[in-house]
Amino acid sequence: MEWNDDTIAKLRTLWAEGLSTAEIGRRLNISKNAVVGKAHRLNLPSRPSPIRRAEGDAVPRQAAPKRAQGPTLPPLAASMGAPVPSLRAIMPTAKYTTRATPCCWPIGEPGKPSFHFCNASAAAGKPYCEDHASIAYVRVRDRREDVA
Repeated sequence: MEWNDDTIAKLRTLWAEGLSTAEIGRRLNISKNAVVGKAHRLNLPSRPSPIRRAEGDAVPRQAAPKRAQGPTLPPLAASMGAPVPSLRAIMPTAKYTTRATPCCWPIGEPGKPSFHFCNASAAAGKPYCEDHASIAYVRVRDRREDVA
């Protein structure tokens, strides 16, 4: 929707009357979120909460907990009692050449000791070897083939 001078004036008037954002939205034929957003951008005075509380029932807000510094969870393998393998152990560099990159196709379940990558030479311009690239990249069929 585009806000013009007339709708802005109506919004200001209805806001000053104390109508709810939902009611203002109904009268202007817009969403209440549009009303709230425009009121915020126009710096209209804030509204009291529509949630009615009895005197003395005010619930004090608790401060947010402090954020932990560094990692918050131990490595998966450490929690299972196994040593954490390094990336070099998972993807040995002996199979690399300066031009060829290894296939990054994952084999097994991450976190298990048997997990590893294919490590065959990747196809040019792709992260996978020819076999795994044929699985990962499938040619999109032309819909006209289905019509015939």
